[in-house]
Amino acid sequence: MSDIKLYSGPLSMFGAKAQIAALEKRIDVAVIMVPFEMKALYEPKHPDVLRINPKRQVPVLIHSGPWGDLEIFDSTQIFEYLEDLMPQPPLWPANPVERARARLLELKSDEVYFPHIIKLMGLQQTPDDPAAITARAGAAAFYEELEILLGDGRDWLTGTAFSYADIAFYMAQIFGDRMGAPIPASHRYLLAWRSRMGQRTSVRQVAGAMARYLLGENRRVPDFMKALLG
Repeated sequence: MSDIKLYSGPLSMFGAKAQIAALEKRIDVAVIMVPFEMKALYEPKHPDVLRINPKRQVPVLIHSGPWGDLEIFDSTQIFEYLEDLMPQPPLWPANPVERARARLLELKSDEVYFPHIIKLMGLQQTPDDPAAITARAGAAAFYEELEILLGDGRDWLTGTAFSYADIAFYMAQIFGDRMGAPIPASHRYLLAWRSRMGQRTSVRQVAGAMARYLLGENRRVPDFMKALLG
Protein backbone atom coordinates (compact mmCIF):
# COMPACT_ATOMS: atom_id res chain seq x y z
CA MET A 1 0.00 0.00 0.00
CA SER A 2 3.03 2.27 -0.25
CA ASP A 3 1.59 3.83 -3.42
CA ILE A 4 -0.88 5.93 -1.45
CA LYS A 5 -0.37 9.68 -1.50
CA LEU A 6 -2.23 12.04 0.79
CA TYR A 7 -2.12 15.74 -0.03
CA SER A 8 -2.56 17.87 3.07
CA GLY A 9 -1.40 21.17 4.53
CA PRO A 10 0.29 22.22 7.80
CA LEU A 11 -2.94 23.76 9.13
CA SER A 12 -5.49 21.58 7.35
CA MET A 13 -7.96 20.22 9.88
CA PHE A 14 -9.42 17.86 7.32
CA GLY A 15 -6.04 16.70 6.05
CA ALA A 16 -4.99 16.02 9.65
CA LYS A 17 -8.11 13.90 10.13
CA ALA A 18 -7.13 11.69 7.21
CA GLN A 19 -3.50 11.46 8.32
CA ILE A 20 -4.46 10.39 11.86
CA ALA A 21 -6.80 7.75 10.44
CA ALA A 22 -4.05 6.32 8.23
CA LEU A 23 -1.69 6.12 11.21
CA GLU A 24 -4.34 4.40 13.32
CA LYS A 25 -4.88 1.90 10.50
CA ARG A 26 -1.09 1.42 10.14
CA ILE A 27 -1.41 2.18 6.43
CA ASP A 28 1.77 3.35 4.74
CA VAL A 29 0.83 6.74 3.29
CA ALA A 30 3.14 9.31 1.73
CA VAL A 31 1.94 12.65 3.12
CA ILE A 32 2.60 15.55 0.77
CA MET A 33 2.28 18.99 2.35
CA VAL A 34 1.19 21.41 -0.34
CA PRO A 35 2.65 24.94 -0.38
CA PHE A 36 1.14 27.13 2.34
CA GLU A 37 1.88 30.60 3.67
CA MET A 38 -0.03 32.46 6.37
CA LYS A 39 -0.89 35.49 4.22
CA ALA A 40 -1.38 33.84 0.82
CA LEU A 41 -2.70 30.61 2.38
CA TYR A 42 -2.82 27.85 -0.27
CA GLU A 43 -2.19 30.08 -3.28
CA PRO A 44 -1.05 29.05 -5.78
CA LYS A 45 -3.00 25.81 -5.51
CA HIS A 46 -1.19 22.52 -5.99
CA PRO A 47 -1.93 21.21 -9.53
CA ASP A 48 -2.98 17.74 -8.32
CA VAL A 49 -5.41 19.30 -5.84
CA LEU A 50 -6.88 21.48 -8.59
CA ARG A 51 -7.18 18.53 -10.94
CA ILE A 52 -8.88 16.18 -8.50
CA ASN A 53 -10.96 18.32 -6.18
CA PRO A 54 -13.45 20.80 -7.70
CA LYS A 55 -13.54 22.49 -4.28
CA ARG A 56 -9.82 23.26 -4.79
CA GLN A 57 -8.75 22.15 -1.33
CA VAL A 58 -6.99 19.39 0.58
CA PRO A 59 -7.18 16.59 1.53
CA VAL A 60 -6.81 14.63 -1.67
CA LEU A 61 -5.85 10.96 -1.76
CA ILE A 62 -4.33 9.09 -4.70
CA HIS A 63 -3.86 5.32 -4.64
CA SER A 64 -2.45 3.10 -7.35
CA GLY A 65 -3.61 -0.21 -5.94
CA PRO A 66 -4.47 -3.77 -6.97
CA TRP A 67 -8.03 -2.77 -7.90
CA GLY A 68 -7.00 0.13 -10.11
CA ASP A 69 -6.13 3.76 -9.71
CA LEU A 70 -8.17 5.92 -7.36
CA GLU A 71 -8.30 9.68 -6.82
CA ILE A 72 -10.66 11.00 -4.14
CA PHE A 73 -11.14 14.04 -1.93
CA ASP A 74 -13.02 14.89 1.29
CA SER A 75 -11.86 13.58 4.65
CA THR A 76 -15.01 11.54 5.27
CA GLN A 77 -14.72 9.79 1.92
CA ILE A 78 -11.08 9.06 2.75
CA PHE A 79 -12.19 7.62 6.11
CA GLU A 80 -14.57 5.26 4.33
CA TYR A 81 -11.95 4.17 1.81
CA LEU A 82 -9.33 3.48 4.48
CA GLU A 83 -11.88 1.40 6.41
CA ASP A 84 -12.59 -0.72 3.34
CA LEU A 85 -8.92 -0.96 2.48
CA MET A 86 -7.81 -2.04 5.95
CA PRO A 87 -10.73 -3.31 8.07
CA GLN A 88 -8.51 -3.96 11.09
CA PRO A 89 -8.31 -2.25 13.46
CA PRO A 90 -11.89 -1.07 12.87
CA LEU A 91 -12.57 2.63 13.32
CA TRP A 92 -16.33 2.35 12.87
CA PRO A 93 -18.37 0.34 15.40
CA ALA A 94 -19.48 -3.12 14.22
CA ASN A 95 -23.07 -2.69 15.37
CA PRO A 96 -25.08 -1.04 12.55
CA VAL A 97 -26.93 1.29 14.91
CA GLU A 98 -23.76 2.38 16.71
CA ARG A 99 -21.97 2.74 13.37
CA ALA A 100 -24.72 5.04 12.10
CA ARG A 101 -24.50 7.11 15.29
CA ALA A 102 -20.73 7.35 14.91
CA ARG A 103 -21.08 8.51 11.32
CA LEU A 104 -23.61 11.10 12.43
CA LEU A 105 -21.23 12.42 15.10
CA GLU A 106 -18.44 12.66 12.54
CA LEU A 107 -20.74 14.56 10.21
CA LYS A 108 -21.93 16.89 12.98
CA SER A 109 -18.35 17.75 13.93
CA ASP A 110 -17.71 18.88 10.36
CA GLU A 111 -21.08 20.30 9.37
CA VAL A 112 -22.77 21.46 12.60
CA TYR A 113 -19.96 22.42 14.98
CA PHE A 114 -17.22 23.59 12.63
CA PRO A 115 -19.28 26.18 10.70
CA HIS A 116 -19.53 28.15 13.96
CA ILE A 117 -15.74 28.12 14.18
CA ILE A 118 -15.39 29.23 10.56
CA LYS A 119 -17.54 32.26 11.40
CA LEU A 120 -15.21 33.13 14.29
CA MET A 121 -12.18 33.11 12.00
CA GLY A 122 -13.16 36.50 10.64
CA LEU A 123 -14.33 37.92 13.97
CA GLN A 124 -11.38 37.37 16.30
CA GLN A 125 -10.75 41.10 16.64
CA THR A 126 -14.42 41.83 17.38
CA PRO A 127 -15.51 39.23 19.99
CA ASP A 128 -18.56 41.30 20.95
CA ASP A 129 -19.93 41.27 17.42
CA PRO A 130 -23.41 39.66 17.51
CA ALA A 131 -22.27 37.10 14.91
CA ALA A 132 -19.33 36.11 17.12
CA ILE A 133 -21.58 35.77 20.15
CA THR A 134 -23.97 33.58 18.17
CA ALA A 135 -21.12 31.43 16.86
CA ARG A 136 -19.69 30.88 20.34
CA ALA A 137 -23.15 29.95 21.60
CA GLY A 138 -23.48 27.39 18.81
CA ALA A 139 -20.11 25.86 19.72
CA ALA A 140 -21.07 25.84 23.40
CA ALA A 141 -24.28 23.94 22.63
CA PHE A 142 -22.27 21.27 20.84
CA TYR A 143 -19.82 21.00 23.75
CA GLU A 144 -22.76 20.51 26.09
CA GLU A 145 -24.18 17.77 23.87
CA LEU A 146 -20.88 15.86 23.93
CA GLU A 147 -20.37 16.45 27.65
CA ILE A 148 -23.69 14.75 28.33
CA LEU A 149 -22.80 11.92 25.95
CA LEU A 150 -19.43 11.27 27.61
CA GLY A 151 -20.94 11.62 31.07
CA ASP A 152 -22.76 8.35 30.41
CA GLY A 153 -19.62 6.38 31.27
CA ARG A 154 -18.03 6.51 27.82
CA ASP A 155 -14.30 6.70 27.15
CA TRP A 156 -14.88 7.64 23.52
CA LEU A 157 -17.63 9.44 21.67
CA THR A 158 -19.18 6.22 20.37
CA GLY A 159 -18.73 4.23 23.58
CA THR A 160 -15.82 1.99 24.52
CA ALA A 161 -14.06 2.01 21.12
CA PHE A 162 -12.05 4.81 19.53
CA SER A 163 -13.51 5.84 16.17
CA TYR A 164 -13.40 8.27 13.29
CA ALA A 165 -15.87 10.42 15.25
CA ASP A 166 -13.20 11.03 17.88
CA ILE A 167 -10.66 12.00 15.23
CA ALA A 168 -13.07 14.44 13.59
CA PHE A 169 -14.09 16.30 16.71
CA TYR A 170 -10.60 16.39 18.21
CA MET A 171 -9.23 18.21 15.18
CA ALA A 172 -12.25 20.52 14.96
CA GLN A 173 -12.05 21.58 18.60
CA ILE A 174 -8.38 22.55 18.15
CA PHE A 175 -9.58 25.29 15.83
CA GLY A 176 -12.45 26.09 18.17
CA ASP A 177 -10.00 26.80 20.98
CA ARG A 178 -7.73 28.84 18.74
CA MET A 179 -10.62 30.94 17.44
CA GLY A 180 -12.01 31.85 20.84
CA ALA A 181 -14.50 29.08 21.58
CA PRO A 182 -12.62 26.71 23.92
CA ILE A 183 -14.16 23.77 25.74
CA PRO A 184 -15.33 25.18 29.12
CA ALA A 185 -13.37 24.17 32.21
CA SER A 186 -16.65 22.91 33.70
CA HIS A 187 -16.90 20.15 31.06
CA ARG A 188 -14.77 17.61 32.89
CA TYR A 189 -15.83 14.59 30.85
CA LEU A 190 -15.06 16.31 27.57
CA LEU A 191 -11.71 17.57 28.84
CA ALA A 192 -10.83 14.07 30.10
CA TRP A 193 -11.69 12.72 26.66
CA ARG A 194 -9.39 15.28 25.07
CA SER A 195 -6.58 14.19 27.40
CA ARG A 196 -7.08 10.58 26.34
CA MET A 197 -6.95 11.66 22.72
CA GLY A 198 -3.66 13.45 23.35
CA GLN A 199 -2.11 10.22 24.59
CA ARG A 200 -2.56 8.47 21.25
CA THR A 201 0.59 8.22 19.17
CA SER A 202 -1.21 9.20 15.96
CA VAL A 203 -2.65 12.34 17.52
CA ARG A 204 0.64 13.36 19.08
CA GLN A 205 2.38 12.98 15.74
CA VAL A 206 -0.12 14.90 13.62
CA ALA A 207 -1.46 17.52 16.03
CA GLY A 208 2.02 17.90 17.49
CA ALA A 209 3.37 18.80 14.04
CA MET A 210 0.59 21.37 13.71
CA ALA A 211 1.56 22.85 17.09
CA ARG A 212 5.19 23.11 16.01
CA TYR A 213 4.15 24.88 12.81
CA LEU A 214 2.05 27.40 14.75
CA LEU A 215 4.88 28.07 17.19
CA GLY A 216 7.23 28.60 14.26
CA GLU A 217 4.83 31.23 12.92
CA ASN A 218 4.54 32.90 16.35
CA ARG A 219 0.86 31.98 16.53
CA ARG A 220 -0.99 31.12 19.71
CA VAL A 221 -0.94 27.44 20.60
CA PRO A 222 -3.40 26.11 23.20
CA ASP A 223 -1.75 24.55 26.25
CA PHE A 224 -3.22 21.13 25.54
CA MET A 225 -1.48 21.20 22.15
CA LYS A 226 1.82 22.25 23.69
CA ALA A 227 1.57 19.12 25.85
CA LEU A 228 1.76 17.04 22.66
CA LEU A 229 5.32 18.27 22.06
CA GLY A 230 6.80 16.71 25.22
